[in-house]
Amino acid sequence: MIRRWWRAYRALRLGTRLALGLGVLSLVVFAVVGTVLTAYMRDYLERQLADQMKLVQVVQSKDAATHGTVRRKPYYGWYTAVYDVSGGSADLRTPAEVPADSRALTALARTMARSDEDLTRTVRIGGHGPYLLRACEVEPGVVLVSAAPMGDVEDTVDQLITMQVVAFGLALLALVVFGRRMLRRGLKPLSDMASTAHGITSHDLTESAARLPLRVDGRDGGREVAELRTAFNTMLEHIDDSLAVRARAEQRLRRFVADASHELRTPLMSVRGYADLFQYAAANEPGERERHLARLRAEAARMGVLLDDLLLLARLDAAEVEAPLRWEDADLTELVRQAADAFRAGHPEHPLTVTTGPAVVKLRLDPRRIRQVLDNLLTNAAVHTPPGTKVSVTVSCPADAVRVAVADTGPGIPVADRERIFDRFYRVDKARSRDRGGSGLGLAVAGSLVRAHGGTIELGGEPGATVFTVTLPAAPRPAAAL
Repeated sequence: MIRRWWRAYRALRLGTRLALGLGVLSLVVFAVVGTVLTAYMRDYLERQLADQMKLVQVVQSKDAATHGTVRRKPYYGWYTAVYDVSGGSADLRTPAEVPADSRALTALARTMARSDEDLTRTVRIGGHGPYLLRACEVEPGVVLVSAAPMGDVEDTVDQLITMQVVAFGLALLALVVFGRRMLRRGLKPLSDMASTAHGITSHDLTESAARLPLRVDGRDGGREVAELRTAFNTMLEHIDDSLAVRARAEQRLRRFVADASHELRTPLMSVRGYADLFQYAAANEPGERERHLARLRAEAARMGVLLDDLLLLARLDAAEVEAPLRWEDADLTELVRQAADAFRAGHPEHPLTVTTGPAVVKLRLDPRRIRQVLDNLLTNAAVHTPPGTKVSVTVSCPADAVRVAVADTGPGIPVADRERIFDRFYRVDKARSRDRGGSGLGLAVAGSLVRAHGGTIELGGEPGATVFTVTLPAAPRPAAAL
């Protein structure tokens, strides 16, 4: 039974449970207050009756001392008896106004014979109800015992208890009813949060652009509810941000897969086309065959470069703690000179100026990968600018860092394309051929490699100029070998 009640109680709503708990607590308080008040009132009325009996016994004692018994008629319902006490016995003097069962009066008279003070007792006399007995000494060996009915006291106490039960019951009912309403109003912000949470559960979070427009508003509920509301909204903002990051990652992944498939399809189609040419007799001529084989080797080499770049980016992305680099002490200035010599040999139509600053700049890095970064930036400057465009490389050493700036005086990069310039397969000029414009992975690879070295790469410049600035720490932390 108790377990069933407990399960039913736990199944109630929080507001109802709080209201019932408040009601039970109030009931306990009312019971304690009522008990104390009733006991105090009973004691007060008994003391008042005892004081009244004391005054009456003063007169009765004089009457008993003069006439031997009390001749004055007592109050209605009162009893008066005079006893001769000696040797532990009590003899009633007659005539006397005593009930049929006077044993309680006699017992009090015998007790009074051994006491130096007046005695008071509350007893129940058979057939008459509760009585207050009071005994006093009239003279040595003579005891006066008076009995006053306590019916009025009991009636008054019963009325007080009835009034308390009615008043406390109404107060308890009002407290539960209005307390329930107040609690419901105070807990409304929590209900709103629950409704918001249910709304979120019905929201489709599988969409790539899923957002949570629901928020908890309001100012009611006090400081604690306000803190909970703020924390709840902060959690929703965090979920929104996480969903946005996931959506962007999914979009980048889809775009990456589509671009990679598109980039690989072109050389594969070329390989397939040149392979089909060998079916014809003209393709069997030595000169024609060598030309087709050269094209096949070129397309295969291009596919190899593209796959190497994709593999490098994948390995850099997968390295959460340590980048897959071969660290060693190397001279950055020498790497810049080597990259400049290779650029001049491959792109003689672009004048190149190199400013190295310090003669030797020793850093802890992967020389092959930093050289790849320099080659990609220089190649990007040559591919996306017309012949005759000046290109410059500047090495500087500010505090705790080394900077390499690769600049050109070409047409520059539009503002709309600057945010995505380091995205994979992204091209500023969508119409540029792949033979001329590359695969769109060069800047993405350069950015990933620089970040793997603990550095940054930034795009600067104004219309008519482009500047890529690579910043490397003076003493980067070594990482795992590739």
